[in-house]
Amino acid sequence: MADARLPEVYGPPRFVPGQKVRALVPIRNDGTVPGQARGAFLVATGDVGYVTGIGEFLQRYYVYTVDFVARGRLVGMRGGEIELAEA
Repeated sequence: MADARLPEVYGPPRFVPGQKVRALVPIRNDGTVPGQARGAFLVATGDVGYVTGIGEFLQRYYVYTVDFVARGRLVGMRGGEIELAEA
């Protein structure tokens, strides 16, 4: 069992590139997506995408790059914001 005080990146990632995932929460533009207003919805709850990469934030958390093909968007998401979608 993982120690909650340790950085998430000390363990293996929850998802791997190629996996089909579903958004558990809506994602809004935090100002980092050009051409979209700050606060605009980028991804809706239930949208399906594919993990295309895995990065780290603050050497503590995994950030999964998810390609939401139907929306034409690549979005960075934390593990608790997505779940595996049935293949």
